[in-house]
Amino acid sequence: MVAHVRTVASIGFEGAIVEVESDSKKGLPSIQIVGMGTKSVDEAKERVRSAISNSLLDFPAKKITINLAPAELIKDGAHFDIPIALAILVSSGQLQQNEVSDAVFVGELALNGDVRSIRGVVGMTETARESGVSTIYVPKINATQASLIKGITVIGISNLKELYLHLKAESRISPTAFTTSALPTRTKTSSIDDIHGQEQAKRALVIAAAGRHNLLLAGPPGAGKTMLAKTLTGLLPSLTASEQIAVTKLHSIAGEIDEEIITTRPFRSPHHTTSHVAVVGGGARPKPGEISLAHHGVLFLDEIPEYPRSVLEALRQPLEDRQISVSRANGRVTYPADFMLIATMNPCPCGHYGDTSKECSCSSVQILNYQKRLSGPLLDRIDLHVSVTRVPNDKLLALQAYKNKQHLEAQKAIQNALKAQSLRYGSSIIYNGSLTSSQVHRLLPIDTSARNLLVSAGEKLGLSARSFFKIIKIARTIADIDTAPQVLQKEHIAEALQYRGVTS
Repeated sequence: MVAHVRTVASIGFEGAIVEVESDSKKGLPSIQIVGMGTKSVDEAKERVRSAISNSLLDFPAKKITINLAPAELIKDGAHFDIPIALAILVSSGQLQQNEVSDAVFVGELALNGDVRSIRGVVGMTETARESGVSTIYVPKINATQASLIKGITVIGISNLKELYLHLKAESRISPTAFTTSALPTRTKTSSIDDIHGQEQAKRALVIAAAGRHNLLLAGPPGAGKTMLAKTLTGLLPSLTASEQIAVTKLHSIAGEIDEEIITTRPFRSPHHTTSHVAVVGGGARPKPGEISLAHHGVLFLDEIPEYPRSVLEALRQPLEDRQISVSRANGRVTYPADFMLIATMNPCPCGHYGDTSKECSCSSVQILNYQKRLSGPLLDRIDLHVSVTRVPNDKLLALQAYKNKQHLEAQKAIQNALKAQSLRYGSSIIYNGSLTSSQVHRLLPIDTSARNLLVSAGEKLGLSARSFFKIIKIARTIADIDTAPQVLQKEHIAEALQYRGVTS
């Protein structure tokens, strides 16, 4: 008898249903696994053998062949253990085919039969639901994550014996139901009220958060660039339900979480020594990199000129396409990468070029070479360029009259702007920062005086076509914050022009 048990293979951010077939015949007792499985899949035969025996079930003394179909799809991961074990139990007559036919099974087995956590369970559950499966069995530790996916019954299992008794209807395991109590509370983040001065930089932060624009802060050491950057997630709204699924799914694929559900926007800040693969993603077993783990959140690059040129240039495509494709010899995977980039840099190697309190010790060649570490095409993709100056020491300890007020006002302005964008674009487009040039033409009207100012400034500043349209998008966000009419005015274009070309 050939047994059939369904499971899921992860393929980057997506997945595919895999059928595990088991056939047993007379012969020298052995297990052979075919169907393009990696080393971790091949080693399942030893884990499964011990897990079945230690669960007080009978391991057949026969020649067992396990086939993972479709054969041309590469299968990787220890989550094939449970479906392989069940297929063996069905082919040996200890389970009936109909007892496993209506479900998908994933999970790694310990030698004693316990079920261990796996990575990527959210994506596997999503794939199972989209394939019309009604029930999925997952490790109990991963069940809360899996319950994020609506429209499918999630059953968390602790060990193989428990699963066997459940399938035989001798004891029942209750499904895991998603509840809001499973969601972690939002932690308090930094507030712009904690920052003294820097009014233009704060304004730029609000604009960036309201329209999902990328931001570069340039200034001397100690000016507060890093502190400004870390307040950005506190200005952004909470993740929506669909965004929670996408972010949790990515972090689960990366193996960073087992049972947590991510409800706050990611803030990823890789060190400048981080490798190209760690930032972009990939590896022998392709995993999401930092730019994908920042999906629906913020990627913070502190002192951006210090990062390797290859890492910085790799950002260009995801900044445009909101996704990253990783190609390797054995295939190609695509991960979403819709993040906000916020970066900081010093004006020169010593950091004091243009500083009124300290003299710069760098030569003009050193300053030029340092600033050239950021290519023109990369700078062109950063919407807002802001110079940050040092706050005088005598003002650092002064009490701010707007304590606990400015941050709340900023959040309210951002909410108003997001609402205006949602009404203007509908469900297909949400943010001004994501508009294409053709959409800017069609959806963002400009009055005559504003158009003349923009054209004149573009000629004087030598703006590229990308920068030209970015200024319009920034101006639209400024207008949304100020609840201005749908036709852009001259003052909105004028303010938007202040945020271009600081480093050039």
